[in-house]
Amino acid sequence: MSSVTAPAPPDRHHSTGWQIRGFLADSYWSAAVLVVLALVPYLVLSTTVGAVGASVGRDVGLGEQAMSLTNGMSNAAYAVGAVVALQLTVHLRGRRLLVGYAATFVIGSVLAAWAPTSGLFVAGRILQGATTGLMLIAAVPPLVIGWPPKRLTSTAIVMNMGIFGAVALGPVIGGAVAGAGEHAWRPLFWLVTAFGTGAFLLTLLTFHDQDPSNPNAPWAPGALLLAGAGCGATFFGSAELTSHPLVSTWVLLPLLLGISLIVALVLQQYHAKRPLMPVRQLSSTFPVVGIIVAITAGASSVAVIELTQGALLAKGTDPGHVGTLFWPQFVGAVLAAGLFGILFHTKWTKVIALSGLVCIAGAAAILTGVGNGGEGLVWVGSGLLGFGVGASVAPALFIAGFSLPSNNVPQIFALIELLRAVAAFSVAPILAHVALTVGDTPAAGTSTAIWICLGIAAAGAFVAVYLFVLARAKPHHPNIDRWLSGEEPAFDSPALAAAIRGLPSDPHGHSDYPGSAREGAPRAVVGAGD
Repeated sequence: MSSVTAPAPPDRHHSTGWQIRGFLADSYWSAAVLVVLALVPYLVLSTTVGAVGASVGRDVGLGEQAMSLTNGMSNAAYAVGAVVALQLTVHLRGRRLLVGYAATFVIGSVLAAWAPTSGLFVAGRILQGATTGLMLIAAVPPLVIGWPPKRLTSTAIVMNMGIFGAVALGPVIGGAVAGAGEHAWRPLFWLVTAFGTGAFLLTLLTFHDQDPSNPNAPWAPGALLLAGAGCGATFFGSAELTSHPLVSTWVLLPLLLGISLIVALVLQQYHAKRPLMPVRQLSSTFPVVGIIVAITAGASSVAVIELTQGALLAKGTDPGHVGTLFWPQFVGAVLAAGLFGILFHTKWTKVIALSGLVCIAGAAAILTGVGNGGEGLVWVGSGLLGFGVGASVAPALFIAGFSLPSNNVPQIFALIELLRAVAAFSVAPILAHVALTVGDTPAAGTSTAIWICLGIAAAGAFVAVYLFVLARAKPHHPNIDRWLSGEEPAFDSPALAAAIRGLPSDPHGHSDYPGSAREGAPRAVVGAGD
């Protein structure tokens, strides 16, 4: 397989296209706020709608099953949107696309907030999910690799708070809205519309035209079809658990089909000569560990949040009060973001990610007693959970990202967010079903389901540590300047299972042997195609 050099990082000061530039085009903090406004609204809603779903359904005419399916399809659209954005950025001008994504998000938000009928609400929610996934790839990678190295720590903190802090804040907002009255969800959705409008305005004020990443690359319709069908089937199956048993045709068949298609996508990208996402290049130790941490942290944490909320409501706790019990989760996420920022340039990034998974497992152990225990359990458990999520997923993204040249950040983020979203938003409904159907009481069922979450987090941590041992890997400082040059990784990742494959290992962390990120498979072209 011939080596193909990745394209240069996006240049904010040069383009062969329009010469129009927004007067905030050179403002880093304006670009950072744009990312926050683009991602936070939908991600907050993703952990809010569960608390207000019944009220929304009564207002727009959606039953419990239809509401569950709407949320599932919206989450599927988010996951697929990241992959579609990656493909479009190859052939079209990224900044112009971002303007269109933000404008479409506003339209979708208006439809959802105004929605006099169920059809408009469903359309609005799916548009919100799809355009957030699109904006993730159009807005975040330029913030990561388009600015000087001194800004990267701030970017890491912004991403951590913008993505995972938003998820942690969702239960608090959901509880407050649910406790405010029957129709309080509409002001929340109008507030989301306002944030989306702010993001759209910033896309204009920070506008700097960019050339396509690789306009001569082939399209990848096969990858897009597998991603779309796989996510759609998986989320459809998990959503149908609201009214069907796990072993029913309406649940099990689409779940198995969807997961099979996602696996087929990963295999197809691994073997493709010019892949849309660099699966083969990510098949060494550090990026595999990062992907495992992100997937298991997402799957276990989202399920724990939903199970804890359900257990509290089942005990008759006021929805508004339920929201207040999750404030420590947001505080924990803030602390994790700060710690990640402090240690971002050090060799401890991998240790932070693994410790985050351990914290999620610890939080799950505490919250297994939520069905019969006091509110103190929720305070302690939610705080530890928020810290664990913030300390695991964002560092995991950068562990994978640092293992390839920085020009590959869009593909890496798209792949990981696709897999993380599928794990997080499909496992939670399955475990919620387990909580309702296993055990003699709802409290016992909830405890069993949360123990499964603990097992997922613990298994992820064990596998990650075991892979480090098999690779004889030692933590070392990332070379940020080398990485941002666009031609080299920040550190060289050892081959998988190097110790038992008889491959040499450099004690200083530079592993130039088959399978390492430096010498192994060729570097990917951003969205090259099939």
